[in-house]
Amino acid sequence: MEQAPIQTTDLYTLQLPSNRESVTLLENLIEEIADKYQVADDIFANMMTCLNEVVTNAIIHGNKSDPDKKVIVNVEVDQKRATWTITDEGDGFDYNNLPDPTAEENLENLTGRGVFIVKHLADQCVFNTKGNEVELLFKL
Repeated sequence: MEQAPIQTTDLYTLQLPSNRESVTLLENLIEEIADKYQVADDIFANMMTCLNEVVTNAIIHGNKSDPDKKVIVNVEVDQKRATWTITDEGDGFDYNNLPDPTAEENLENLTGRGVFIVKHLADQCVFNTKGNEVELLFKL
């Protein structure tokens, strides 16, 4: 009987200080994973866009750029999927009652599109009840 190949899973963790420069460490990890798993360009672009948005929001809105607070990024990746979990130390937010960025009165607003974009680019986007943690799934 022939053995099925063993599926390997890699786990990565980043503890990012709450400053915008931390996003560079995240981008480096996304690139490393994309290279190792030969992630298609469109999926790579979606991951980069979503994770940049989520981590930046966690730093600015979640942790209020407090240098004593961290943003924790965990990723579990195998040949089929990458599951990212981003957690900040903030109070969270009500992700169910965000203004619709496509509504006429919001079209010219400079902010307020991040969650909308992330929900459309990731294969799955799930917030915890508090709103200070999000899990993003990307099929590879």
